[in-house]
Amino acid sequence: MNAQQRLEIFRRLSVAIPNPSTELQHSSTFELLIAVILSAQATDKGVNIATDKLFSVANTPEAILALGLHGLESYIKSIGLYHSKAKNILLTCQKLITEHQSQVPDSRAALEALPGVGRKTANVILNTAFGEPTIAVDTHLFRLGNRINLAPGKTVLDVEKKYLKTIPKEFLQDAHHLLILHGRYICTARKPKCGQCCIVDLCEYKAKEFNPVPDSTLRNQK
Repeated sequence: MNAQQRLEIFRRLSVAIPNPSTELQHSSTFELLIAVILSAQATDKGVNIATDKLFSVANTPEAILALGLHGLESYIKSIGLYHSKAKNILLTCQKLITEHQSQVPDSRAALEALPGVGRKTANVILNTAFGEPTIAVDTHLFRLGNRINLAPGKTVLDVEKKYLKTIPKEFLQDAHHLLILHGRYICTARKPKCGQCCIVDLCEYKAKEFNPVPDSTLRNQK
C-alpha cells in the first residue's frame, strides 16, 4: 500500500465519520481513565451501563477509594474480570491521590506506572484526553492493520509502530477513533460489510466483496 492510498483512505474515513471520538461515556479525564481500565475484554456499551451508575455516586479518586473493594465491585460486577479490575482501580486511585494530587498524569511513564494501565490504555488517555497523536492498537486496529494492509505486523507493538510511521500527519490525531469505529461497525471481524465500505476499492483484503461506495453515498458510520 502506497502513501497515496493511505491518504485517500483516511480522507474518506474522515468524511464518513465526521466526529470521531470514543464511545466510552465520561465527563472528566479521571472518568475516562476508569472507563478505559474497565473496557479491557469488555464492550463500551457494557462499560457505559456500569459507569453510569458508578460515576453518579463516585467520580473522583477519593470517592471511589471510599467505596472499598466490595462497594466498587457492586457497581462493576457485570463487567468481565471485575474483581481484578476493582483491585487495580483502587490501587490507581490511591496512587493518583498520593503521587499526582488526584489528577491523571499526562506522561506515558506515569500512566503506565498506574495499576491496571498498560501501553494501550496509556495511548488512549494520551490521545483522547491530552490530544497527543498516538495510536492505541486494540483488536479492531490490529485486525484492520493486517486485513487492509495499512499496518501489517505480527505483534501489537509492530502494528502500532507501522501506523505511526505511515498514517498521514494531518489524520494522525483522529486516526485511532476513525479506525476503531470503522472496525466496530463496517470492517467487522467475522463478516465485514464490504458493500457499505467507503474504502473497499482501496482495501487490500483478498477476501473482500468488491462493491465500491461513491463519496456521495457516504454516511456517518458511528
